[in-house]
Amino acid sequence: MATDDVELRDTELVQPAADSVGFVTRQLATLFQPPSPLRLAGGGELGPVTVAYETYGELSPQKDNAIFVCHALTGDAHVAGWHSANDRKPGWWEEFVGPGKGLDTNRYFVICANCLGGCQGTTGPQSINPTSGERYGLNFPFMTVGDVVEVHAALVRHLGIEKLLSVVGGSLGGMQVLEWAARFPEMINSAVCMASAAKLTAQGIAFNAVGRRAIITDPNFHGGQYYDKAVGPNVGLALARMVAHITYLSDVSIEQKFSRRLQGADKLSYDMMHQIEFQVESYLHYQGKRFIERFDANSYLYLTRAMDYFDLAETYGSTEQALSRTNARFLVTSYTSDWLFPTAQSKELVRALIAARRHVTFIELASEYGHDAFLIEFEWLEKLVRPFLEQTLHSVRKG
Repeated sequence: MATDDVELRDTELVQPAADSVGFVTRQLATLFQPPSPLRLAGGGELGPVTVAYETYGELSPQKDNAIFVCHALTGDAHVAGWHSANDRKPGWWEEFVGPGKGLDTNRYFVICANCLGGCQGTTGPQSINPTSGERYGLNFPFMTVGDVVEVHAALVRHLGIEKLLSVVGGSLGGMQVLEWAARFPEMINSAVCMASAAKLTAQGIAFNAVGRRAIITDPNFHGGQYYDKAVGPNVGLALARMVAHITYLSDVSIEQKFSRRLQGADKLSYDMMHQIEFQVESYLHYQGKRFIERFDANSYLYLTRAMDYFDLAETYGSTEQALSRTNARFLVTSYTSDWLFPTAQSKELVRALIAARRHVTFIELASEYGHDAFLIEFEWLEKLVRPFLEQTLHSVRKG
């Protein structure tokens, strides 16, 4: 999303700032070893499951300061810092995670793991199926947000942590936060849900459907078994990204950034084969091009479908019932220009929390950046999250 716009020049070497977590290393954990596989909501089983994760800060002796960050649709475990001096960009939430920042690594032990079904180290469609010796492709079992959280909860226990200080996430990450509260109510002390909802709107499902259609109709999709081919469904995946990226922006932000300015010309070409005439077209093509360099088309299919299926009320009887299972404190934020997850949905979530007699704080933040705002604007977010976490930690240690 927004972090695609922030890169270093090829000749520059990274010199982490004082408020960065610095150079970090991706770690791997193997969970759900036979004979105890992960039992999936769709009826399938999976095991062993490899989970890629990163940690920042130090776990307290009491193990009471751990925060789990849930990444959004195309994110990964690399939430902050740099892997090497040759990196072109830092972790996707670099401005929010680090010493003295919103998620202060001087005070908290921050964990972020790649989702099940992802393509950045955690078991997913491009992983090798131990049964066949070939990549799963579309033989990877159907998975849900609940399955993602099941794996992440197992990782937290693997790290020796019984209860998290907080789970934090936006968008699909926010859905995971809500699933944590419903599925593992005793494992969390607080939850921060940003730009998300208890279910995706029909409009959101529609945009996901268009993206998936672009991928599966690409001639190079090969029924999902494209890994040994010279070219995969790059055109379809790029189109999916272009469509999705439009939903992350607002009409105001896209107008301010591009308006009707031309790209590399001072007049229209009147040529139907000239695909990039406007700056906004160039920007979207760039987003698509960069996306195919780091993401797997099958992972996109699985994760968007998991997002479509997520519905707290359907799973637990009602949103109120789902959220009444935990004593965790909640912080819910929405953004005025977010039309992918509009404020009305956040208010529905807050009403359910109030009905469930949960402790909840809600604020709608004014922003022109649309859905991407939680990845871009940190000043107000930090002012909200910092005291919320401090109060939670105080109450935990006070007992």
